[in-house]
Amino acid sequence: MTSQSVVVDTNLIFSALIPKASKIRELLFESKITFLAPNFLITEIYKHKEKLIKNSKLDESEFYLYFNGIIEKIQFVPIDFIRIESRQKAYDLCKDIDIKDTPFISLAVELNLAIWTGDKKLKDGLRLKGFDDFFSE
Repeated sequence: MTSQSVVVDTNLIFSALIPKASKIRELLFESKITFLAPNFLITEIYKHKEKLIKNSKLDESEFYLYFNGIIEKIQFVPIDFIRIESRQKAYDLCKDIDIKDTPFISLAVELNLAIWTGDKKLKDGLRLKGFDDFFSE
């Protein structure tokens, strides 16, 4: 791994697919940072694909071009790699904020890495519980 590794969440990748978020996309494409995410991220992107295409103002082929470029910059980690203790800690942190963020927080806890997210509700909720390891560009 490079000198810095960061866990990215679905919210951040959603933002990277929208044209106004070129700063995020630029950092993903040009940075020396190693970006990691649980496999769950791909499922979430496909689940919201139509909405993302509409909001990004990209046609479907452009969407896939950006999406493929972005996921090539991410190292995906199977959830089975993450110890049950890290998953439980993440669940406890996320259960009353947004349960869908648990895989991302699990990975950050497991690898002792910062998480890069644009989800203000998640950040605020986690900070109230003592978790404050966030990446900012």
